[in-house]
Amino acid sequence: MNQQNKIYGIFSLPVIVAALGYFVDIYDLLLFTIVKKVSVLGVGSTPETLLVDSTKIINWQMTGLLLGGIFWGVLGDKKGRLSVLFGSIILYSIANFATGFVTTVDHYAWCRFFAGLGLAGELGAGITLVSELLPKNKRGIGTSIVAGIGLSGAVAAYFTYKFTNHDWKLCYKIGGILGILLLLLRVSVAESGMFKQVKESNIVRGNFLMLFNTKARFKKYVLAILIGLPTWYVVGILVNQSDKFAEKLYGSKLIDSGKSIMFAYAAIAIGDMVVGLISQWFNSRKKALLLYYCICIVCLFLFYSPYNNSDTSMYSICALLGFSTGFWAIFITMGAEHFGTNLRATAATTIPNMVRGALPLINMLFLDIFQKTYHISLINSGIITGVIVMSITLIAFYFTEETYSKDLDFVEE
Repeated sequence: MNQQNKIYGIFSLPVIVAALGYFVDIYDLLLFTIVKKVSVLGVGSTPETLLVDSTKIINWQMTGLLLGGIFWGVLGDKKGRLSVLFGSIILYSIANFATGFVTTVDHYAWCRFFAGLGLAGELGAGITLVSELLPKNKRGIGTSIVAGIGLSGAVAAYFTYKFTNHDWKLCYKIGGILGILLLLLRVSVAESGMFKQVKESNIVRGNFLMLFNTKARFKKYVLAILIGLPTWYVVGILVNQSDKFAEKLYGSKLIDSGKSIMFAYAAIAIGDMVVGLISQWFNSRKKALLLYYCICIVCLFLFYSPYNNSDTSMYSICALLGFSTGFWAIFITMGAEHFGTNLRATAATTIPNMVRGALPLINMLFLDIFQKTYHISLINSGIITGVIVMSITLIAFYFTEETYSKDLDFVEE
């Protein structure tokens, strides 16, 4: 296979195009969180129904991500990585642009569902393609560049919203246009040589059930999902609800959760670019991941401590928490490296979307069980939820295999 697989550099066209694709992906994915209040009120919701309506919209988007992760992952192994990159961006670009014309909550929810379907395929296919095209000693850096550039899409979404004078519909239309422009750039990207050779054989490709039909593969798949849980606990609970935590921690009502997200994602982007270098320095994915877990735990102590006593400290700690979860690139790269070429896109595309899909479960633990059922305070609910999430993650980390410098030229029987 290696003879058919041209070796690319870390700043080659496939890496840059995958990075720009993820940039548009994150722009769209986080835009709803940034424009949530004004946009949902703008389609007929009221202050009384805002929480229910916005939750409905985000749940539809997350459902789209879950279903899309499976669909695009299977398609990526059956038809090729480029098929997913083209198909997914067409779908979410159209859905993005259409969101700029919605007039009801239901219309908004449907558009976000189809956007979620499209967004689900972008990162996994891009990471898979880059992992297979780069030499094994450069994979970590290459995928970190993809994630680092991509995650800055959240910062772009925040400033686009500000510079368009809070015109949320225009922000969505801009996202759709960016996707179409990216589509034109993707025309010159080559398919993975590893996939081409597997495609010419009679090997079964893209069978989602193969992830579950042996104990060893099922274990690798579950562990690959669980090691990513802290990312959405931090972003989905702490950063997204930073305004509510600020009110309970030190009485401020001035925190803008959209700004918290902007600071967090700017730091996540930096963290994701640095983690690739750390992985190279350690010659280990797991050591780099463990370092980031330790930083995350320290930042969680800071978040709930008396040091978090002003708006400046809240924004700063959100940024530090963001950096500490900047292991998204390594986490997904490990997911791709665990599995053979005939299942790699399926795994790499479904794993991050399973982690995203875990957010409603984490929310249920944090809100429905601890606060509503057991009447535990917001702060204590956050602490207990964090302890559970980090404990599960560290146990999964312990049993996860090292994948640094692993040869990807193999298939799953």
